[in-house]
Amino acid sequence: MKFILRWLITAISLYVAVLVVPGISVESDAWVAFAVMAIILGLVNAVVRPILKFLSCGFIIITLGLFVFVINAATFLLASNIAQNWFGVGFYVDNFWSALFGSIIVSIVSIILSNILIEDRD
Repeated sequence: MKFILRWLITAISLYVAVLVVPGISVESDAWVAFAVMAIILGLVNAVVRPILKFLSCGFIIITLGLFVFVINAATFLLASNIAQNWFGVGFYVDNFWSALFGSIIVSIVSIILSNILIEDRD
């Protein structure tokens, strides 16, 4: 149940990013694009992002953690390209800056919705 809720939160966050960030757009069947993109983004964040963070830990330390924003933008761009090229989903990110602002919006909205909707009973 928690997995489905997190997937829905990511899809809603992507919707908000499309509304707010110029340079991010969705074609035709939007909710399918958000659903597929949410799955792809989750998988890229689970597999590729830790590898990128490990390989760039020196830059992360030197920039006092700000390089993580670059990694987030890169994974957002990668997920968008995978959605377009492999699955034919019309989720488009025009450039790095759109990906950077989009990843920030997705992160903020996901954190807010997760705090509201998901209880941690630890």
